[in-house]
Amino acid sequence: MPVQKSEALALSSALLAAAGELTQRLHEGVVARGFEGLRPVHGFAFARLSHGGATVTELAGHLGVTKQAASQLVDEMVRKGYVERQPHPHDARARLLVLTERGWACTRAAEEAAGDAVEPWVEEFGEAEVRALAARLLAIAPNGPIRPIW
Repeated sequence: MPVQKSEALALSSALLAAAGELTQRLHEGVVARGFEGLRPVHGFAFARLSHGGATVTELAGHLGVTKQAASQLVDEMVRKGYVERQPHPHDARARLLVLTERGWACTRAAEEAAGDAVEPWVEEFGEAEVRALAARLLAIAPNGPIRPIW
């Protein structure tokens, strides 16, 4: 039996609400761990950069923004000490953006905040159900990209 349109809309709304709530909880958790002056968009950028770095063009694609907007975000992250530009190992014209130690520390704080944010789900549904939910969601969207809501 196919899912009714109203059920599909309710599911979509619930997933978007959960994603928004999770984004907010992660952001609050990072700030509570001493990383101030950040916005959720920084976390989306960190998520991409934590997988071996990226160029500004790759980051722009990941975030769904223009190269100019990504460049402005990178400039801000560099000024705040979270990211540094390095020579690209395969393209002399490009710069590779990588997390600094401060950027990695912030990423670890986000991982801790994620654990805190998901804990109520585990209490409500149990560990096995939360793991199953994660597996099902990864089957639907295995590679992202995870983009901020602008």
